[in-house]
Amino acid sequence: MSTFEHAELIQNINESLTPFRKSQPDAMQGFGQLARSAMAEGEVSTKHKELIALAIGITQHCSGCIGFHVKALLKLSCTRQELEEMLAVCVYMGGGPALMYAAEALKAWDSLAS
Repeated sequence: MSTFEHAELIQNINESLTPFRKSQPDAMQGFGQLARSAMAEGEVSTKHKELIALAIGITQHCSGCIGFHVKALLKLSCTRQELEEMLAVCVYMGGGPALMYAAEALKAWDSLAS
């Protein structure tokens, strides 16, 4: 991402989705409930679920996913070491394209952590 930071990206996505939330409240409430259920603490911790979600966002080349899940991981007291170990798995499984998005995730981490 070169044109703007992830905090601005998150804000822009939320603003862009406001009319869609109003026009499609049932679908958006359903998506929200799915997210809450999938990310709830269980046998797999919420932090580990967020690491998995970020890994999927990286390998699917989703900048918005990177922003939202890095922000969530920071709130869950994820360490940079945990992030970097997960990024190494992304690069292993996704090759060069995953490495490019791993760099983006590190930039998001640095900008959202400050």
